Amino acid sequence: MFITGIGTATPPHRYHQSECWTALEGSDRINQLSLRSRAILKKVLRGNNGILTRHLALDPLEEAFQLGPDVLQARFTKHAPTVAAAAARNALQDAELKAGEVDALIVSTCTGYLCPGLTSYVSELLGLRADALLLDLVGQGCGAAIPNMRTGEALIESGRAAKVLSVCVEICSAVFYLDDDPGVLISACLFGDGAGAAILSKEPNQRGRSIKWRDSKSVIAPEARDLLRFEHTNGMLRNVLSPEVPTLAAKYFEEVLTQTLIEQKLQLSDIKGWIVHAGGRDVLAALQQRMQFSPETFCLSAKILEEYGNLSSPFVYFVLQEALRRKTPGGYWWLASFGAGFSSHGVLLEVE
Repeated sequence: MFITGIGTATPPHRYHQSECWTALEGSDRINQLSLRSRAILKKVLRGNNGILTRHLALDPLEEAFQLGPDVLQARFTKHAPTVAAAAARNALQDAELKAGEVDALIVSTCTGYLCPGLTSYVSELLGLRADALLLDLVGQGCGAAIPNMRTGEALIESGRAAKVLSVCVEICSAVFYLDDDPGVLISACLFGDGAGAAILSKEPNQRGRSIKWRDSKSVIAPEARDLLRFEHTNGMLRNVLSPEVPTLAAKYFEEVLTQTLIEQKLQLSDIKGWIVHAGGRDVLAALQQRMQFSPETFCLSAKILEEYGNLSSPFVYFVLQEALRRKTPGGYWWLASFGAGFSSHGVLLEVE
């Protein structure tokens, strides 16, 4: 299988972290939080946490303090299809592919629920064929991009599809929640909205760079499930973000990568490009320390984190697009994500 097109998209409004603090400071919501919680929010939003700006489906920014379940669901319903379709159009354009040539559409999300699913709306917006296979995947959190693309790989390898459109979209502002739980507060300061898309094909590009899917692997650690997940509270999704996450991410990143390198008879030095889900500054630091990498190893992930925040599942599409834009040297690239489960995923790409 080959990745022949990449596209990304965000809501139009982009906010600096300091703007978020100013809006929060002027709202009634802050008076409902403890002094400790206010200090956490101020430290994260005004400090150096690796994030400068985020795109949010909020206009004005004060909409973030409207936290009723109906309001949040309406935000997801309004923005998720349009942002997902915009990323998909950009991927189709990058691949020089027409919508009618797509055999299957796979959409992943964890920040909202629709029935019929997002694929119904996205396929209509794109003008896909009526007989295109539509698959909605939910509940995989930040790591969803790789399971999504592995599903596309299975369709292609089985002969059921020749062109698959892989899309991940998260409207994280549709699950923002404020209370005195530090994990909930930090989540509201880290996550941004966006979508990523890839065209998966049986045949390589006829132009530009070739991105071949060589191997993929995943590991699930259910004993750590409760450390990174969503739970339901008062009709809303509440993010559980535990301090152990960076250590877990680094541990399983190493495990998946090491197993793949052994099976492929490769050395760590053979990896020329790193397409890694950041999660946050502390996650990148934990990965760097565990693997004894130089600070420059994850520079692409750090750049995306700085400009967009943690986009959850679409994040790695943005990093892959940036790697191609910067003309990262060819050879073997490692694409990695992690998320709820606790799950960790990796893909070995061969790029020419």
